[in-house]
Amino acid sequence: MSAEEDLCCPVCYDIFKDPVVLSCCHSVCKACLEEFWKTKERRECPLCKVLNLNDPECNSVLKSLCEAYLEEYSQRYAAGSKQHCRVHGEKLKLFCLEDKQAVCQICQMSSQHHNHECYPIEEAADHFRMELKTELKPFQETLDCFSQVKQSYHKATAHIKRQTLRTEQQIRDEFKKLYQFLRIEEADRLLALRKEEKEKTQLIEKKLEEIDREMSSLLKLIRIIEEDMWTEDLLFIQSFETSLTRAKCSLQDPEMISGTLIDEATHLGNLAYRAWVKMKDIVQYNPIILDPNTAHKSLTLSEDLTSATFNETQDMTHLPDNPERFKSSVCVLGSEGFASGNHCWDVEVGDRSLWEVGITTESNPKNACLFYNSVWSVESNFGFYTRSPARPKSPFSAEGGLERIRIHLDCERGQVSFSDPLNDTEIKTFNYTFTEKVYPFFWCHNKSSPVKILPMTILPRTVLETE
Repeated sequence: MSAEEDLCCPVCYDIFKDPVVLSCCHSVCKACLEEFWKTKERRECPLCKVLNLNDPECNSVLKSLCEAYLEEYSQRYAAGSKQHCRVHGEKLKLFCLEDKQAVCQICQMSSQHHNHECYPIEEAADHFRMELKTELKPFQETLDCFSQVKQSYHKATAHIKRQTLRTEQQIRDEFKKLYQFLRIEEADRLLALRKEEKEKTQLIEKKLEEIDREMSSLLKLIRIIEEDMWTEDLLFIQSFETSLTRAKCSLQDPEMISGTLIDEATHLGNLAYRAWVKMKDIVQYNPIILDPNTAHKSLTLSEDLTSATFNETQDMTHLPDNPERFKSSVCVLGSEGFASGNHCWDVEVGDRSLWEVGITTESNPKNACLFYNSVWSVESNFGFYTRSPARPKSPFSAEGGLERIRIHLDCERGQVSFSDPLNDTEIKTFNYTFTEKVYPFFWCHNKSSPVKILPMTILPRTVLETE
C-alpha cells in the first residue's frame, strides 16, 4: 500500500480532512463521518460497524501527516514547470558540476558554462543517489540502536513487574510476623512500592514514547529521502541539496538512563527494624543492605538483601543490563554510599574460600574487566590472604584463618580499617582522602560459602540519633 493510500479516508477516498479517530481505532474525515451518521440509526464505524459511544477525538498526528503530504505534493507539482531552460526553452539534459545546476545543451556551449565539467542528468542523478544512500547509513544504524534500547526498556519494564511482585511478597511475609499494630506500616510500605512502580513505569513509558517519536521521525525522514531518490532525475537533482541537508543532520544515539529499576533496598532494607522503632524495643539492625540492581548475574542475594552466594548455573537472562549492574566482576555493592561520618559493619566470609570485601568509589566503572582501581579491601584465595590497594597485593597471614571481617570507615579522618573481631586482631588500616562517595563492596566466587553482612543489636534511638 502506498503512502498516499495510507492517508486516504475510507469513505470519500480522498486525503483526510480534519480526521477523527473512533473507539475502534479507525480514522475518518469529520465531515464524512457526520454525513454517514445522518443516514444511520446508531453511531457506528463506517468500516467495522462497531458502535461508537463517545464523541470522536481529532487525530492530530494523522492530520499533521496529511497536511505535510499535501504541502510536499503541491511543491512537487509546481516543480514540473522547471524541466526546461528558462533562458533557451530547451529541455534540461545536463548537470554542471561546477555550478551545481541543471543546464541545457545551449547553456553548456555558452560562456557561463564553457569548459565546465557537465554530465548527463541520468549519470549525475545516479551519482547523487549513491551519495545520499551513503548518508542514509547512519540513520539506519541509529534506528537499530533505538530498537535495541527500546528492547532493553521493555525488558526493564518486565523486570520491574517481577521486582514489584517479589518485593510485595517479601513485604507481606515480614508483616505477617507482626501484630495488627504494624498493619498501618505495611500499608505505607506497599503504597510507597506502588508509587515507585508507577513512577518508574511512567519514566520508562515516557522514554519509550520519546524513542517511538524519534523512530517515527527517522522513518519519516528516511522515507522522504528515499522517495526523493527515486523521483524523476531532474526533479531529484533540483531537490538534491535539500535532501542532502536532511540526510546530514546531526544524530544522537539513544542511551538507557540509570535509576529505572525498583529500589528494592529502600523498600526492604531494615524493614522490620524501622517498624519496631515505633514500638520502642530492641531489634536486629543490618548496617549494610545489598543493592540487587548492582549485583552480577551470577550472584544470588538473600531475601533480606544481606548475603550473596555465587551461582553460575542460575538462569538470570531476565535481568536487564542496567548501567548500575556489574558486568564482568562478580560483585555487588551496598545500597547506601558514604561521604561523611563513621560507619562499621561485620562480614561473615567463611574460612578458606574465595571472597573479597571492602569499599570502592562511586565512580568506579561497573563494566571493567579488572575491578582493581579505587578499591580498599581484604581478599582470600582459599586461605591465601592479601590486602589492597597495594600492587601487587600485599599478602598477610591469619592464624587459624579468617571467618569474619570487621570494616570501619572514618570519612572525616580518611581511614578504612580491617580487623578480625573474633580475636580482636587488626589486619590493615588504609589512609586516603576520599573525594567522593564510597560504597561497601563485596566479591564472592564460592558456591558453598556465601558472604553475609551480620546484624547489629542496638537500641532503636541509637540509629535515629545518627540519621
